[in-house]
Amino acid sequence: MTRILAVANQKGGVGKTTTVINLGASIAVHDKDVLVIDLDPQANATSGLGLEEAVSCGVHEFISGDKTLEECIKKTEIDGLFVVPGSRHLAGTEIELAAQDEREFFLARALKAADLSRYDFVLIDCPPSLGLLTVNALVAADGVILTVQSEYYALEGLSHLIETIKRVKGAWNRALMIFGVVLTMYDKRLKLSREVELETAEHLGGILFNTRIPRNVRLSEAPSFGKPVILYDAYSSGAKSYMSLAREVISR
Repeated sequence: MTRILAVANQKGGVGKTTTVINLGASIAVHDKDVLVIDLDPQANATSGLGLEEAVSCGVHEFISGDKTLEECIKKTEIDGLFVVPGSRHLAGTEIELAAQDEREFFLARALKAADLSRYDFVLIDCPPSLGLLTVNALVAADGVILTVQSEYYALEGLSHLIETIKRVKGAWNRALMIFGVVLTMYDKRLKLSREVELETAEHLGGILFNTRIPRNVRLSEAPSFGKPVILYDAYSSGAKSYMSLAREVISR
């Protein structure tokens, strides 16, 4: 059965896209088929996997019904890992959706009409906002992975996102659940990281992944080479942590 997971946070720079890229790659390395849907107009998940942003066939065209899913899927360097590329056109998609009836359901309907049976996981990289594209992702998803940066104010922002998830669940997707929370940019040497860890565990202990994603130079460098960190430096702490997270996601 295919699991559709949205990876979300309304704030940028918290490891959301990094998690989509590297979790997707690490799950694929475990002999699973993974489809990444790059719903962010910045298309960083697309470029971080070594692909160019979509010109004529990507998420925008798929959601609008101009192209089928199969027409838009691109292969990556990793066997079993595929991408529907994002593009700057997605900024226009959000404007177009705003004028439509039942605008929250466009992605869900497009995915339901497509054949996802070959994929074990679909990972949706949401924009760093709580706009219509993110709402579409939440309506289409079975669960949400929340990325939380180990910094001050992290939980305050998270509470807003959780409220949005509750509203989406109540109005449009009764089956939606928070699949898990992952702490990113974690540095066990810093008191602040440990405090955020303790506070997150206190409030969300049951859904907090055991794996912590550390601050890691190789993890930061990998996207500029268009590679997941497991291809860039498989022995780095970043690569090892995402392999650990992948095992948790697969078994959860």
